Amino acid sequence: MAAGLLGGTAIMRARPAFAADGIVNASKVSKDITSDGAGKSYSIATVVKVDGIAWFDRMRGGVKQFATDTGHDTWMVGPSQADAAQQVQLVENLIAQGVDAICIVPFSVEAVEPVLQKARDRGIVVIAHEASNLKNADYILEAFDNRAYGAELMKHLGQQMGGKGKYVATVGSLTSQSQNEWIDGAVAYQKENFPDMSQATNRLETYDDAATDYNKLAETLTAYPDLKGILGGPMPTSAGAGRLIAEKKLAGKIFFAGTGLVSVAGEYLKNGDIAYIQFWDPAVAGYAMNALAVMALSGKKDQIKAGLDLGLEGYTSLKTPANAAANILYGQGWVGVTKDDMANYNF
Repeated sequence: MAAGLLGGTAIMRARPAFAADGIVNASKVSKDITSDGAGKSYSIATVVKVDGIAWFDRMRGGVKQFATDTGHDTWMVGPSQADAAQQVQLVENLIAQGVDAICIVPFSVEAVEPVLQKARDRGIVVIAHEASNLKNADYILEAFDNRAYGAELMKHLGQQMGGKGKYVATVGSLTSQSQNEWIDGAVAYQKENFPDMSQATNRLETYDDAATDYNKLAETLTAYPDLKGILGGPMPTSAGAGRLIAEKKLAGKIFFAGTGLVSVAGEYLKNGDIAYIQFWDPAVAGYAMNALAVMALSGKKDQIKAGLDLGLEGYTSLKTPANAAANILYGQGWVGVTKDDMANYNF
């Protein structure tokens, strides 16, 4: 896949490099990263936005593999529905258990700030993902530059729409910093490159739930019958939008570009209801977060900085955005997929 150029930054479309059996390729991960050198085992919990959806099922696989590969006690938990209060309670429980580290994908950054401060006050290391504005974290690991990710989505949506018409954007939560940064990047790219396009209405908050996506998009279509595009922030929008377009036979009339997984949106890609999804491997992200936690716990914080190579696909040369705090690091970990290459991905 060719690299694009957005705002002077080279945006690489990563090659499909995931193992055939769905396991993270950790063959290049140094033991210096995953061990303290003395064989000590750490307890590390990964707390996600919501349990039981395909995205975080995949992340659990990476967390479990990290435990198998390294001998550390690592596991994943999440609320049964996308709910900030439930996620906070899970963190409270982990603090009471006395875990060594917490890796977290916050549903609401604002909601978890106080409880994560409490965790850090107790000496618990905190690693965050999809939370670039979080204050109470030792390190924040993003899979990529968030605004560039959104710009790439808009490039594809704008091309599908012929550069004209109204579109709507979704986010899992209006307080989800990373997803809102994706949309910010997308809107900025649209204004610069597709001036004849415009947002039909404010961003839809869909709580990382495909049924909610479907219902809110259906309502929006009723209110704005000239709607031509859907920009999906959260992964479930790919399923909600695909279902809406398929059921109402709107293929070729309403277009979609957004975060998705082949396991979730594959049927809609195959049938031509949607044309493009973008994602990163949540299993690799889960593995990477746990690796950073071990490094922080084992006295290697001086090594966690721009240029760090975790030995994982998309995380081989971490960067810190300009004017950002030094504890924010991002990789180059996304891929873009159409029906032509969806068979290369098995999750």
